[in-house]
Amino acid sequence: MDYRKLGQEITELVGKKDNIARLTHCATRLRFELHDISKAETEKLKALPGVITVVNNGGQYQVVVGNEVQQVYRVITQQMGSATRSAESKSDSGKNNGPKQKQSWISRFISVISTTFTPVIPAIIGAGMIKAILAVLVLTGLVTTESQNYYILNTIADAAFYFMPILLAYGASIKFETSPILAMTVAGVLLHPGWSSLMAEGKDVFFIGVPVRLTDYAGSVLPIIIVVWLMSYIERFADRVSPSMIKFFTKPMIVLLITAPLALVAIGPFGTYLNDLVAMGAEAINARASWLIPLLMGTLQPFLIVTGTAWAMTPIATSQLTKNGYEMINGPGMLASNIAQGGATLAVALKTKNKKLKQLAASSGFTAVLGITEPSLYGVTLKLKKPLIAAMIGGGVAGIYAGLTGLVRYAFVSPGLAALPAFIGSNPMNIVHAIVTCLIAFVVTFALTWIIGFEDPVDDEEEGNTNVNDDKTLSGQPVQDNTPDTKSAATNVNVPTQNELRPLTIASPMQGELVHLDRVPDDVFSLGLLGKGAAIIPAKGELYAPIAGEVTAFMDSKHAVKLNGYDGEEVLIHIGVDTVNLKGRHFDSSIKVGDRVQQGDLLIRFDIDAIKAEGYEVITPIIIANSDRFPDIKLEKQSPVEVGATIIQLS
Repeated sequence: MDYRKLGQEITELVGKKDNIARLTHCATRLRFELHDISKAETEKLKALPGVITVVNNGGQYQVVVGNEVQQVYRVITQQMGSATRSAESKSDSGKNNGPKQKQSWISRFISVISTTFTPVIPAIIGAGMIKAILAVLVLTGLVTTESQNYYILNTIADAAFYFMPILLAYGASIKFETSPILAMTVAGVLLHPGWSSLMAEGKDVFFIGVPVRLTDYAGSVLPIIIVVWLMSYIERFADRVSPSMIKFFTKPMIVLLITAPLALVAIGPFGTYLNDLVAMGAEAINARASWLIPLLMGTLQPFLIVTGTAWAMTPIATSQLTKNGYEMINGPGMLASNIAQGGATLAVALKTKNKKLKQLAASSGFTAVLGITEPSLYGVTLKLKKPLIAAMIGGGVAGIYAGLTGLVRYAFVSPGLAALPAFIGSNPMNIVHAIVTCLIAFVVTFALTWIIGFEDPVDDEEEGNTNVNDDKTLSGQPVQDNTPDTKSAATNVNVPTQNELRPLTIASPMQGELVHLDRVPDDVFSLGLLGKGAAIIPAKGELYAPIAGEVTAFMDSKHAVKLNGYDGEEVLIHIGVDTVNLKGRHFDSSIKVGDRVQQGDLLIRFDIDAIKAEGYEVITPIIIANSDRFPDIKLEKQSPVEVGATIIQLS
């Protein structure tokens, strides 16, 4: 995968770098906040090789790219450079350019939590894994809780949670476009050890006659987020009233003199009260119906991921981990859901006869049971639907068990088999309940998926159905060699089949050799991640319209075009592999998005020899982008084809 190319294409299609207000990432997706979301070209993004899907929810425009997200993120941030101002420079201007998108308060809340927590995730996951390793060391007797080794490792693991307000101050400053350093300084004020001494003395504390409620802010979440939000307005005020000649001195002084006392006197205590109130509510629910929250999380986690609302419970879980040393809000239900996703996907891998789906499901299913489910969710279960339903049922059943047995998570990690040590703690049965939860989730989901089945997009020949022409079909049924000439291809569109279904035909867009997709040296095409289809090794550098319809996407590099047919078919044609790097060299076309074309119209000319001379393959995938709409997709036999000859039949 060429990460630099993918990053460049994503940047262009979200409206170019000037349209990016901020960018963060999680385990599998890029999380954009855009000035003008209407500039983002979602369909083109979804069609990019390397992009699994696009989700616009929770106040963020999310591009799912899988486990390689960090590499793509680095490329995009390098491209953004000075075009996207830092939070510090934005706060200097006191305003942000570009129209603001209207969002519901729920979307705004989730956006705040997501943007604030995303930069913190590496720290708390790293600390959580150290906690998990430490639990294993204690369980095996290699380390005792009284040893200095334990004390040092435990201190390292606790640091991220103790100083959580400082870490969150950085993420919140990005969201609220204010100074990260000043925000972290205010967080440091709340955590200063001097307050511990005053609390130990038990004396009343006043600031200019106003009582100060001393509170332990270690590990707190909501107080610092509220404080940084207020500070963003105070900083803008300080920017306006500070004379330009001495602004360097007066602006930070005003910010600290106003924000820090307000945080200590009012905002911090209020945030702490709100934080405790939410946590008490969750604990009250858990005390009366311990099965309810894990049931809901185990069942609805895929829905929360798709809608971008999975962050909503993170503050409560983090607060519980810091305060109690364990949490029961996210971990148990997520463990059930993640393992269930893996069970459904691995069942698909074993049951499907489609070689490409089998390979995709096997790899993403293994990743899912380890704790990362987006490739499984978007690549397999969401598309096949029935396995997703089975995973939600299996996750819910396992969630009930987790809740009834009081399963808790002792460290902040992505729940899965790789993170089972995070369930080792003071209760020796907790890890047993975690393992049983995994077994229930996997077995129930696997069995349900196997029993209820799914619509298998088989593209291999059924055993015993091999015909003399060595035809291969995407539906598992053999087809006869009925490749017509250009004229018959056009007339065959309206010929009814024996079962009275009207067939649709895709004509060859170029002269060359018709081959199967697995010949394309790019997994996104060869594994069918973008849809079913065929490929042609061109003999002549001319691309013609394979259907009549409208041009709905056309890359500036002129190497790829998408057509929407009048009968609902969507055809994506990608000339060569990685040819976007040529930036339009050796390609010539005058078409544009919105043009209406007839089958056989010349779309693109390209120089085969020049493209090969620069080291690029010219094999051209022809993809049915909406393959799930057609229950039966048949590919004609591999052979030389002329322009206009039928290569794919849809019904």
